[in-house]
Amino acid sequence: MHLTVKSRVRSRMIFVELVDLSEGGCKIRAKPGFAQVGDSVTMRVGTINAPLGIIAWVDGGFAGVAFEGAMHPAVIDYLCNEGAGRDEASKLRRVL
Repeated sequence: MHLTVKSRVRSRMIFVELVDLSEGGCKIRAKPGFAQVGDSVTMRVGTINAPLGIIAWVDGGFAGVAFEGAMHPAVIDYLCNEGAGRDEASKLRRVL
């Protein structure tokens, strides 16, 4: 499930698509140029605040976020299960 996530990068609010998720970070997608390596990122998924993150890599419209703290596995399971009713191609992928 690709979740739309409310984020803040470079002090501006943006909406990104959460593609992959693990305890230590995530892969997000937005318009190319939305972030640079080293930018701080805050994200809110529904009512859940993700740990503060840093952009670790950027490739076009995709970026990798390294969390400063770990996201609890139960939270990841909850977010992945939120998309259980969607088609297989749009499910959020949990990375172990």
